[in-house]
Amino acid sequence: MDIDTSIGQLFFLGFRGAFPVDDSAIVTDIATRNLGGVVLFDTFVSGRPQDSNIVDPDQLQKLSTFLQSMADTPLFIAVDQEGGKVRRLKEHHGFRSLPSARELGEKDPQESFYQASLTAGQLAACGINCNFAPVADIDLTPSNPIIGALGRSFSSNVDVVTAHCEAWLDGLHSGGVLGCLKHFPGHGSSTADSHTGFVDISSSWQQRELEPYSRLFATGKVSALMLGHLFNTRLDRHHPASLSEKVIDGLLRQQMHFDGLVITDDLQMRAITDHYGLDEAVVLALGAGADQIILGNNLAYEADILTRMITAVRNGLDSGRLTETRLRETLERIARIKGEVL
Repeated sequence: MDIDTSIGQLFFLGFRGAFPVDDSAIVTDIATRNLGGVVLFDTFVSGRPQDSNIVDPDQLQKLSTFLQSMADTPLFIAVDQEGGKVRRLKEHHGFRSLPSARELGEKDPQESFYQASLTAGQLAACGINCNFAPVADIDLTPSNPIIGALGRSFSSNVDVVTAHCEAWLDGLHSGGVLGCLKHFPGHGSSTADSHTGFVDISSSWQQRELEPYSRLFATGKVSALMLGHLFNTRLDRHHPASLSEKVIDGLLRQQMHFDGLVITDDLQMRAITDHYGLDEAVVLALGAGADQIILGNNLAYEADILTRMITAVRNGLDSGRLTETRLRETLERIARIKGEVL
């Protein structure tokens, strides 16, 4: 495996538009820079309504087919389709409604399996093979602006969260879609939103927020999880989870024995960019053991961002801050998971 030509596999990238042309930046990134995955949005904070990637099921299927046709290595095509207030495929685009996690948490887990399997069928029909769901956060702070207040958690009860997350993973898998637990090590107790700034959970975080993950890892059904940009001095006194070797390599890999994909939340969120800068954050995340990095191009847009990030990774290798051994392990893990699910 040639690391130099495989660096693009380390990234998920957002892009604008529903019908990219052959010479667009995203097509060039896929065809010549070996991009690992794309993430689709129906709304861009920094853009216009016409920048949406999602118009209707027919358009989305054509878009996915076109993007895959440009890729030498199968492409992750991902979306956030949790249900409730966080879903990119909405009814006015011609997609079915999907209850929130909170609504499903009040029912039998079989209902979560049913909803997830229907969701998987719809995603797969549109060429989407990765869903950044379900949310494994425990609802410990109901006023939490990004989890509790949006109904994104199944429950404040660990057993309920675990059962519904397992049902969701089973339902997505039944339709050939990769599920991704989030937001490790637990966003449910926070009182702030990492999209808009620094989130310190040192005083609010509880050890039991790890329990859904440890129980689900034991089932062998978790192939991917997403790291939150969550600062917790009890886990790492210097870095948030998404950039922390103590959290990723230490807690996740060595203590919890997780060998699936570790994906960062969008590194363009202000919790990261306000404190590190993107180039530095990418090197820190990969050096800490993250496998893939999301650059949503949503909060801020940079058409040629992948070129800059590839340079940052190469500079990290040249300086010794990143090692070929680490990146080779990461690339082999990405190839293994893609081989299992794509």
